[in-house]
Amino acid sequence: MKGRNGGKHVTTGYVILETGEIFPGTLIGNRKNQTGEIVFNTSMTGYQEIITDPSYAGQIIVFSYPLIGNYGMNHLFTESDKPHVRGIVTGEICGSPSHYQLAESATTLLEKYGIPCLTDVDTRALVKTIRKKGTVKAIISDRSDVKPVSSDEKQLVKQVTTKELLFYDNEGPHVVLVDFGYKKSILAYLQQIGCKVTVVPFDYPFEKIRSLNPDGIVLSNGPGNPIDLADHLDKIHMLTQCYPTLGICLGHQLIALAYGAKTEKLPFGHRGANHPVKDLRTGKVFITSQNHGYVVIDGTMNENEFTVTFQHVNDRTIEGFTHKTLPIQTVQFHPEAHPGPQDTEYIFHNFIESIHKIGEMKYAVK
Repeated sequence: MKGRNGGKHVTTGYVILETGEIFPGTLIGNRKNQTGEIVFNTSMTGYQEIITDPSYAGQIIVFSYPLIGNYGMNHLFTESDKPHVRGIVTGEICGSPSHYQLAESATTLLEKYGIPCLTDVDTRALVKTIRKKGTVKAIISDRSDVKPVSSDEKQLVKQVTTKELLFYDNEGPHVVLVDFGYKKSILAYLQQIGCKVTVVPFDYPFEKIRSLNPDGIVLSNGPGNPIDLADHLDKIHMLTQCYPTLGICLGHQLIALAYGAKTEKLPFGHRGANHPVKDLRTGKVFITSQNHGYVVIDGTMNENEFTVTFQHVNDRTIEGFTHKTLPIQTVQFHPEAHPGPQDTEYIFHNFIESIHKIGEMKYAVK
């Protein structure tokens, strides 16, 4: 069956899991036969930030909230210059949105970049299947007799990282943001609290970073398996030994690996804007925004060097740690949110305080 939906070309389509399950729907857009790792996000708002988040590179997103696209897309809330998802699956998508900041509809954006959208899907049943079977490969197609094709996903960070240095001037300390697939809202928060920021590619050499004379380092979020970046762990270790460092999401995992810890894949990941995280130092619980499929394995970190600071309330996985003597702090969740609650934005202020303290110590030594 083929037809028109809000002016967009549509046809009957399917999302087919490698475990054999088939979910029919309506396929919007021009591109078919798109394979990716299928994951779900439970956020009720923020689909624009999710679709443009580089951490979703290589993945097909299932939105568990039933209506997507009702306020369209604007120029304020994109997390990168373009979508990086392989496809999206929704219960319903609005082709005629209404909002005073509207620039274009979600379906227009997806069609512009050749990204398939399968809608009119029983997303409740699909999410329950993913929870039962775990994160698997899937394919969006206009045929029900195809299977997901295997692909090498080890180059995802290389696909999304900046290809050149980006400099943003300001009055405060100079922070180098190592780009593994950073969200623009991380940069925005650093600028908001006064930082000069230089964004560098993920593979930028240590000596060149040092020549930039940074006051601190932020290791960003990004897509894929952290162990695929094992070649960069020595550099990350050196950076954390030399500068106050904040690791966010993938950056958190990479710092853990650089100090000998291990990571593992979760059955279906943490993706949503309502994940409860407990600060083990105070007992206070924060509601956080999360997007990750891997975690640091509890018990693999050197307790003589690190203190676990945050823990997920639901499954008790590690959500952050600090070094006992060096100014290193990490979080598995996203303190910048976007989308989601901004309960933990103070993490950025703590990071800047650590930079100021190191500066005062250096001045005192001189």
